Amino acid sequence: MASKQLATVEIEVREGRTTAILDGAFTIRSVGAVEGALKDIRSDTDLLVDIERLEHLDTAGAWSLTRLEQRLQVGGGSFRLRGATSRAEALLDTVAAALDSQKRAEGSDRPEQDQGFVEQLGRRVAEGVSTLLGMTGYLGIFLSRLARLALRPRQFRVTALVHHCEDVGVRAVPIVALMGFLIGVVLAFQGAVQLRQFGAEVFVVDLISVSILRELGILLTAIIVAGRTASAFTAAIGSMKMREEIDAMRTLGLDTASVLFVPRILALLLMLPILGLIANVSGLVGGALMSWIELGISPEMFRVRLLEGENVNHLGVGLVKAPVFAIIIGVVGCYCGMQVKGNADSLGQQTSRSVVAAIFLVIVADALFSIFFSELGV
Repeated sequence: MASKQLATVEIEVREGRTTAILDGAFTIRSVGAVEGALKDIRSDTDLLVDIERLEHLDTAGAWSLTRLEQRLQVGGGSFRLRGATSRAEALLDTVAAALDSQKRAEGSDRPEQDQGFVEQLGRRVAEGVSTLLGMTGYLGIFLSRLARLALRPRQFRVTALVHHCEDVGVRAVPIVALMGFLIGVVLAFQGAVQLRQFGAEVFVVDLISVSILRELGILLTAIIVAGRTASAFTAAIGSMKMREEIDAMRTLGLDTASVLFVPRILALLLMLPILGLIANVSGLVGGALMSWIELGISPEMFRVRLLEGENVNHLGVGLVKAPVFAIIIGVVGCYCGMQVKGNADSLGQQTSRSVVAAIFLVIVADALFSIFFSELGV
């Protein structure tokens, strides 16, 4: 079977009208030659393209004609087509629709330096509101699935819960304990330097207890857990989505929220208060040790002073925050994991996004708690 002749183009200019007559097979092999012949046509030209004698038109040829039409439209010219078969018209329409969608996508993702300040601000606000609404929806999904599992406890996956408790809680104990100990040391040392000027060294115990039990213990624990766990949740769920494992679970009739979300978030709800207590104890031990070394306050005196204050209230205020922080971290990690697309770049972006969002929302929640408890006088 003889191969089709490559496309050729003949340009005619009559009475101010420009006509391009295509002949042969306009395929990927002849795109370069045809575009080379058409490149000298000005963008403000009224062009008629005659393809009646074309033997074959493939996607590359249709793409070239569509790009030529777009160039003329932008430059103020016009583009008309004559002699197209129904098959050629359908192919040209498909390619034009694909190029339009690509152009819209490129316009939405263009560099920020090409956008005005107001446009950037509006886009960021809209994205933030959309993300917050999406996370709220995932919170509702978690609560509904948790209620369903409470009514049907046999469907609850205890093995998955134990596994995530170990990953979220047990493996985080060393770093949380070390962080709490060092924070106690720093508070005691800095407090001693300042309070010694007023002869009020004994109040360093109150400084340490209030700071650690009420704020720093649970807050810094939540920040560490957000860095470890939110990223881990996003990476795990995102990898499953990239490998289409989540689609396979749905095909098997499994509820992805019950299988993936509930054990992870519930493990955080159980383990974050325990990690907060460990951080509190470690911080008090570090503060007591530094107070003994720096101020000569014996451990027994430190304990007596600690029990004299209203530290039980401070401990309660701190631990009340733990479940809220746990839900925030878990929901953010699961939400960002489900936003991963089918490539590694998306996985990396969502993992970073989950850490930043979780830490930010934890700090915002802590600030709201501080205002709330201050208004209550607690």
